[in-house]
Amino acid sequence: MIQTDLHPQVEAVRRFNRFYTKQIGLLHEKVLRSPFSLTEARILYELAHQGQTTASGLAKELGLDGGYLSRILGEFGKRGLLAKQPSETDGRMSLLQLTEKGRKAFATIDGRSRRQIEAVLKGLATADQNRLVEAMNTIGGLLGARPEQKVPYVLRPHRPGDMGWVVQRHAVLYTEEYGWDEQFEALVAGIVANIIQRYDPKRERCWIAEREGERVGSVVLVRKSKTTAKLRLLLVEPKARGLGIGTRLVQECSLFARQAGYRKIVLWTNSVLHAARRIYQAAGYRLIREEPHHSFGHDLIGETWELKL
Repeated sequence: MIQTDLHPQVEAVRRFNRFYTKQIGLLHEKVLRSPFSLTEARILYELAHQGQTTASGLAKELGLDGGYLSRILGEFGKRGLLAKQPSETDGRMSLLQLTEKGRKAFATIDGRSRRQIEAVLKGLATADQNRLVEAMNTIGGLLGARPEQKVPYVLRPHRPGDMGWVVQRHAVLYTEEYGWDEQFEALVAGIVANIIQRYDPKRERCWIAEREGERVGSVVLVRKSKTTAKLRLLLVEPKARGLGIGTRLVQECSLFARQAGYRKIVLWTNSVLHAARRIYQAAGYRLIREEPHHSFGHDLIGETWELKL
């Protein structure tokens, strides 16, 4: 039997809404001390997690009026947060994705949000934390919440501590998977030191892939000459492989290199790195040179690959 007098229930839901909006700061004009409204921050979130999308896809996902969304996206474009490129399958549509500046803006909001929620949860016992999460899942289930359709990772610019992680994870993974000795760690450490000391943000970039707040991948694009960039330090953690992270990192290098005015990208790898080689080949790179060498305790075949932009 359906109850017709819902006044007590309506008031209870409204009371909870008033409490929760105050609890997480939604009453402020801007979200988490950022220059963005709640709607703008939500759009940034979708752009960060979907990789590439369209305005119509965003409008449908968020239930926003197309004209209203268009004005926000236009403002994002003026502020350098959003890049557009024509769709290869439908010339009438544009593919949207965050620029490096846009990712930095999202990373700032995302980090503050995580810290805010962590502070709330730390004030509760573990059992109460579980009860809270279960109650939220119950609310979502009863109200018909759909599972989020998103790329299960985000890319962000590097920040202090990231490059040390890049060295450490390269050393550990290449020892575990290929048996390379500490000379490889020394090589990576030298590359990273050189990048940090000579970093030019206008013509160079480092991307960190992050999943559920944990670093799971990296790549760096550096200047080799006025017309040539060099891709370095591509890495994806074993537990995050199969999600397309390596392919996406390589794609980001190509997009940035074109925007920066480079004419080609080169990279050096070794023939035993089969997964990385498949990614490079699928992205359009060509193997242009091979050279045997003895390094890191092994006889290897070094390879130089090139992508003309």
